[in-house]
Amino acid sequence: MVSETPKWCGHGPILEQDIAITNISLDLVGQARSFYQYAAQLKADGSTEDSLAYLRTERDFKNCLLVEQPNGDWAQTILRQFLFSSYQYFLYQELQKNSDETLAAIAEKSLKEVSYHLRWSSEWVIRLGDGTNESHSRILKAIDELWRYTGELFIPVAYEKEAGVDVLLLKNDWSEKVKAVLTEATLPVPENIFMQTGGKTGTHTEHLGYILTELQYVQRAYPGCEW
Repeated sequence: MVSETPKWCGHGPILEQDIAITNISLDLVGQARSFYQYAAQLKADGSTEDSLAYLRTERDFKNCLLVEQPNGDWAQTILRQFLFSSYQYFLYQELQKNSDETLAAIAEKSLKEVSYHLRWSSEWVIRLGDGTNESHSRILKAIDELWRYTGELFIPVAYEKEAGVDVLLLKNDWSEKVKAVLTEATLPVPENIFMQTGGKTGTHTEHLGYILTELQYVQRAYPGCEW
């Protein structure tokens, strides 16, 4: 999602929202850099934030499938942002209590940014859902496309447990927040949907390959280049 969201720069529905979503993407890049820098420090094997971002293969990335889904139209991008920002909001609340002071500090700073991301995307979900017939139809289609990827958010994996986070404990708060916003937007909350999984253990959709190709091209074409 960090790679895909900036593609709206210059293409948002109005200038204010164009700037808003571009700034959100910059926040997400900053959060990713903080985590990569700390990961490189912990690895202590010569890794850097750049090598972790640009030189790993698809299977080495452990991200939820939701964030690698395409932008689609404005409604799909908005819903993807809302679902993930809701998750980040509760995740960072827990992480800021972590015994690892660096993780806690990153989470505390990131939570301030994500609070805005969540408020902004919530307002847009409501605006689209409770808007015109066209906007309502588009956000419904986005729910059909993206809801299947939300279950994975709350399936614990080993590295999350090592970081001291029990994602299962986030599910109720996330569900209540999402349900409240969808209800206000006159949108249904899907039930009994088959959930896609695998991204958090390295098995991805085809979309991640395209994202990494674009993200890593310059570094792989010109190894070691700096700018």
